[in-house]
Amino acid sequence: MINVVGFRYCRLGTADLEETVKFGTDMIGLETVGRENGSVYMRGDDRDHNICYFEGDPTDHTLGLELADFDALDAAESTLTTAGLDVHRGTGEEATARRCMGYINFKDPSGNSIDLTVRPFAAGRRYFPGRDAGIDEFSHIGLRVTDPREAEKFWSEVFNFKTSDWIGWSALMTFDEVHHRFALFPSDRPGIQHINFQVSETDDVMRSNYFLRDHQVRIQAGPGRHSLSGARFLYFYGPDEMIYEYSCGVRMVDDTWRARQFPVNDASFCAWGSKPDLSVLEGPDAAE
Repeated sequence: MINVVGFRYCRLGTADLEETVKFGTDMIGLETVGRENGSVYMRGDDRDHNICYFEGDPTDHTLGLELADFDALDAAESTLTTAGLDVHRGTGEEATARRCMGYINFKDPSGNSIDLTVRPFAAGRRYFPGRDAGIDEFSHIGLRVTDPREAEKFWSEVFNFKTSDWIGWSALMTFDEVHHRFALFPSDRPGIQHINFQVSETDDVMRSNYFLRDHQVRIQAGPGRHSLSGARFLYFYGPDEMIYEYSCGVRMVDDTWRARQFPVNDASFCAWGSKPDLSVLEGPDAAE
């Protein structure tokens, strides 16, 4: 089994790099920490970066996860190759672009591009926000999967992810005590569906709700409270139709936690009554 020990970054293509970076700074509240070879690195915590934007296909997404050491990286490469997946060992130059000492890349059964990194860089300076959104941490992503049951099986059998809860066919999974690091969304294509930043308190969620609405940013869902994780949330659209989320108060789970099944309805998504587009949670054809 491949043991993930950290959640590191997203690499996202964008149709308009400068517009996206401006949105990241002015609307999300991220800090720009570097520009190299057509890429812009941004962060909301003490990691070197959380998101790397580059001019390119807006559907070109890669998720970066952390392994403990180079022995774990070698073992992961062997495990994935044995499972029949093509694995790319990054060059030194490619590792530098990912701000780590080494990595491998592969595509999961849905076609999602995944980097497994070793010794990713930490930041030498404190995070200084583009605006005061109250961000504490880059915490989880929504991942598009073409077969939700196959995807859940892959991440729980090949990797050390555990399912905390289900809503419809979507599994919310984690490798640590946080309720979820992945939310698997049935889809006809791979990619990152949304990116979550934890904020300090409910007041931060509400302040951003009014700030974003005042700046004509399209709200996807919320403010609300997730019935599964207990987190207070706000989802909103950025450039390239990428969805971003602020949340706080997420539930912690341990080895005694037993996953629960929720139906796909408004009450399962939000205990307060927010009415999102629930079509992203439905995938009966993919699960047959």
